[in-house]
Amino acid sequence: MSSPYEHLFVRKMQNCIDDLVNEGAAAGVVEPDNVGTPLALMRSKEVPESKIHLTYTWIGTCDEPVQWVKEHEHDYDEVLIFHGNDPDNVDDLGAEIYLDIGGVRHTITTSGAVYIPAGIRHCPLGFNRVDRPFRFSALSLSPNYESDEHEPKP
Repeated sequence: MSSPYEHLFVRKMQNCIDDLVNEGAAAGVVEPDNVGTPLALMRSKEVPESKIHLTYTWIGTCDEPVQWVKEHEHDYDEVLIFHGNDPDNVDDLGAEIYLDIGGVRHTITTSGAVYIPAGIRHCPLGFNRVDRPFRFSALSLSPNYESDEHEPKP
């Protein structure tokens, strides 16, 4: 018996580098060697009914600072999620990363998430150091990932 809900599953994650216009080469920033392939967990391309865009990528080790994502904003809310990989200490990210929100720099060393309201300029996002790989996810409360295409606002 087939399920009428099978079309709501994503059973093979797709490379979604073309969706991400603020990361790496698409943003005019050299793609860091320690950033893995971005994969789509949920988006309208695979599930047309989806109202969210959810991606993840593995971030590998680095011992020198590197910028990954340039400053931008969205007209929808977004949640950025940082997952450490130590099951005995789930709070330990194993890295020190930075994220600017509204021009204010924040340092992140623990697993967790940050909510970015629509219209708030955020990033750059980068790594001061990564001691062991961790997973980064971005949940856009929109069926597609989109952002501004203009210079930073004053």
